[in-house]
Amino acid sequence: MARVREVNSKITNAMSVDVEDYFQVSAFEKNIDPSDWDKLPCRVEHNTHKILELFKQANIHSTFFVLGWVAERYPELVREIVTHGHELASHGYAHQRATLQSREVFRDDIDRAKKLLEDISGKKILGYRAPSYSISTQNLWAHDELLKAGHEYSSSVYPVKHDLYGIPDAPRFAYRCENGLLEIPITTSKFGSKNIPAGGGGFFRFFPYTFSRWNIHRVNQKDQQPTIFYFHPWEIDPDQPRQTGISLKSQFRHYLNLNKMQPRLKQLLSDFQWDRMDKIFLK
Repeated sequence: MARVREVNSKITNAMSVDVEDYFQVSAFEKNIDPSDWDKLPCRVEHNTHKILELFKQANIHSTFFVLGWVAERYPELVREIVTHGHELASHGYAHQRATLQSREVFRDDIDRAKKLLEDISGKKILGYRAPSYSISTQNLWAHDELLKAGHEYSSSVYPVKHDLYGIPDAPRFAYRCENGLLEIPITTSKFGSKNIPAGGGGFFRFFPYTFSRWNIHRVNQKDQQPTIFYFHPWEIDPDQPRQTGISLKSQFRHYLNLNKMQPRLKQLLSDFQWDRMDKIFLK
């Protein structure tokens, strides 16, 4: 695998948003059936508008990995993302983990989402991110399907050990797969033999902000690499409906420090330089 290095001394990092609603997360997949999604109060449109305003105030652009299910119901939101100058990318259609899909089902899911997003936006969709970073050593064929579908890059591998995802020994920085597709892993920093998450999500809410800032700075300075940061619209929404009957682990992961997320994001946007993933990696 050929590693892709960023050589600029002044690093611009990649900001990304996985556009899905609170009831679509993998942590709730055993409790909320997809057939019930349309019966639940949607908050993704309102929360994504808040994110667009945050980015506008900070004068940055980002990559929005939009779920096809969301795009189908909120096409104007998709167009607004593009109008604001952000990159539109795919998060698949049904938010089913790729590790649970057959190759045929995966192919149909990514094709459906890509066509839908392109029809709504009029833009070519280059990027893809698997739900819950669910490209693993068991389904690396997904990279071949993404290339066949017309994607130029994937951001679907997390080089950590986790109960739901991860390829711990995967390259930590952007690399070319054997078929030529660019894979851009979520950022980690190296401590001894372990990779420590540095790319956002629940880890950003769990660790103190000072640690996250130090960790990102460390990757920029020590590794001379841009970080890839991600979060979800539901993470800035502490007033979202609370789910019952879920495990304590899922409650902890999902609801921890939601009230702190937005102010931390504002500080993060101020402390580092940010841009779209395609602008940073597809040069």
